Amino acid sequence: MGASASSSMFSRARNFNVSGNIQIDSSQHVQHVHNAQDKSIDGWKMLLENIAPNAFYNSAARFDPPKRDEDTRVEVTSEIMDWIGDRDGPKHLLCMTGAAGAGKSALQQTIAERCARSGLLGCAVFFSSQDPTRNNLSRIVPTIAFQLGKHDRRLRDYIREAVEEDPPIFTRTIQTQMDTLVVGPFKQLQANVDFKAGSFPHAMLIDGLDECAGEERQAELLSTIKNCLLDNNLPFRIFIASRPEWAIRSALNSETRGYLHPLSYHIQLSDKYDATEDIRRYLWRRLQDIGSQSYDPRARSPSWPTVKDIEKLVLAASGQFVYAATVVKYVSERRSSPADRLQTVVDWTPEEGQLTRPFEALDVLYAGILSAAKESYEAVDTHRGRNFLLLLRAYQINSDGRVRAWWSAHDFNKILGLESNAHEVLVSDLHSLVIFAQQPPSMMHFYHRSFSEFLDSETRSKNLFITETQSLNELNEPGLADALKSYYNKWRELVKTYFVENGWESLLRDLPPETPEEGEREEGGEHQEESDSSAHEVLR
Repeated sequence: MGASASSSMFSRARNFNVSGNIQIDSSQHVQHVHNAQDKSIDGWKMLLENIAPNAFYNSAARFDPPKRDEDTRVEVTSEIMDWIGDRDGPKHLLCMTGAAGAGKSALQQTIAERCARSGLLGCAVFFSSQDPTRNNLSRIVPTIAFQLGKHDRRLRDYIREAVEEDPPIFTRTIQTQMDTLVVGPFKQLQANVDFKAGSFPHAMLIDGLDECAGEERQAELLSTIKNCLLDNNLPFRIFIASRPEWAIRSALNSETRGYLHPLSYHIQLSDKYDATEDIRRYLWRRLQDIGSQSYDPRARSPSWPTVKDIEKLVLAASGQFVYAATVVKYVSERRSSPADRLQTVVDWTPEEGQLTRPFEALDVLYAGILSAAKESYEAVDTHRGRNFLLLLRAYQINSDGRVRAWWSAHDFNKILGLESNAHEVLVSDLHSLVIFAQQPPSMMHFYHRSFSEFLDSETRSKNLFITETQSLNELNEPGLADALKSYYNKWRELVKTYFVENGWESLLRDLPPETPEEGEREEGGEHQEESDSSAHEVLR
């Protein structure tokens, strides 16, 4: 048959297969494909739908992430960078543990930025307990695979094909996902004769393992890294930072023969590296910078801050960078004198001998800032009658996901019957500790997890403590239940539409039932009781 006859025969063809491996389209070009199903889905697009972009080291959602000051933690930073650069080193896993506030995330951020500039960063994942997209394992493997795939088009194609071969892969176990989306595709890449392992970005960073919900899930990720990445001898240098919680502590324990102990290089940040001198240097430099830009001549004076004040702050910090960072943020408030604010902090700081608990000095700082903010907020005429601490806890609990659904700050303002910018006014004197995200969904963000923990602990926050029950139940008494009833069904429809549009129909079953409108039930005590119960249930 001639070419013209073939052309005529197939002129109206629309994507059909011949012999199972030849596809013909309307342009009349013959394309070889593996099978017809390959063209029905896009594996890379599916991968993108399952990543956590907020977990990237340079994500805008991370709000000015903590970074190591240029002249602090120099020794440990150099040690980590040297370890990453030594591709032939015997141990491919580095675990750094340290107490809350020791500066682990700041170090991890600095390492990520340095590796990115040097072309060494394969991928980085930053967990956060306050972000539902990155406080669990559901998206971590796709997030890693996506970042690795960006470095080599062939690897990207292998990952795409892996997804197309098994579209439900994102519902499998973490180890199955890692084998399918990372290990298998990377081995295919290595099989190419022109592939040079030494040129592929090989630093794999994971920060805040302890921020992943559930000790068992943390342990699952560690075992997956061991079974998939280490046991297959892939050319990655994996750097994990975490508080010394059960999962990583037991895996690294030498006495109990933890399975990662012989395979990893362990830096115990709080023990091996005394941060005292770094904190002293940090406070001097940052406070002098703040003073030089102040209109207050006291702060611009060469004698400010005083040696006595710095040494008192260094002692109070107890090696925790979170304390020093909190002091600097508080003193840098532009609407008042840094000299006055520093004096306030120094006056709050306990004397030597009173530091009976590791976080006592930090708690005193938090309590002082919180009390001052409470007094200022409740002194405003239009705020009289509002309980500042009660509102703050309600916003915290909402942002932490401890209610049935996460409301944006603006929606939560409506629910509480407050003005549209009420959340911003609430934290206007707490910017050294907390901020609301500017982009949707405008959740409350704590600069340091230790402040959220302070609010959660009656032992630490003492007379400033508000229980979760108080924050939910007492807020209903002045009319929150009624406000919820009028707003709830509208909110429910918005959420329902959002789930359907994003293909999350399976989540619809978790939505609470609609609240009946007035008149739909018989009037009486039973009607009132059930309506109030429904409104309260939304918050639980």
